[in-house]
Amino acid sequence: MKVNLPIPAGWRLFFEQLYRRLYRQLTSPWTKLAVLVVLAVVVTRKELTFTFSVNGGNLFGSRASVFSSQHEEAPLATFADYTPSKRNWTTRELQQLAYVKDYRQIALREMATHGIPASITLAQGLLESGTGRSTLATRNNNHFGLKCFSKQCSKGHCSNHSDDHHKDFFRIFSKPEESYLAHSKLLQNDRYRKLFTLKRTDYKGWARGLSRAGYATDPNYANKLIRLIEGLELHRLDK
Repeated sequence: MKVNLPIPAGWRLFFEQLYRRLYRQLTSPWTKLAVLVVLAVVVTRKELTFTFSVNGGNLFGSRASVFSSQHEEAPLATFADYTPSKRNWTTRELQQLAYVKDYRQIALREMATHGIPASITLAQGLLESGTGRSTLATRNNNHFGLKCFSKQCSKGHCSNHSDDHHKDFFRIFSKPEESYLAHSKLLQNDRYRKLFTLKRTDYKGWARGLSRAGYATDPNYANKLIRLIEGLELHRLDK
């Protein structure tokens, strides 16, 4: 049984007026604008939250890549990390330290990539290039006495220099960094394979191993490398 209760006229009038006011308020341009603003804020916050939580790595990666591009020349280990303890340097030692400062970043990268101690790379570079001042280093950008054994060299690939033999040909590089990369590639040969069983911090073992493998004909080659490493404290870069 359905019962219809009468609504007092005063209440009916009140609800009708309330409805009209609410309708006008909700359909007014200002209300619509406010709703759009609130929705935009909510949606934006959700998108930001989703981006940071799900794709945050890319955002921070982009930031890091920008920073890296601005500092792409920053060394893997700052020169401040390599500060020999003694201070009374000779003129020759100061020249050697300047060479180390110029090429230590490359040596550190080669150590990280190929496992060759940075101290060994720099000591060989210093010794073979005469601290970067030898004819082979200045003309050929060849800092490691790297010879050419190819029988089909293109023009500019190598040149003849006076050495142990009258007709030795040495590689030509467009910049010193290329000779560092070629040096690392050379040490990947089977002749030097045993060196990579040594610890990276065993610079004495590396120096003696290079000498035994025939890297140079000088019988004092290993001792010269060791003296350079210890005198300039290059072993600090291997840690």
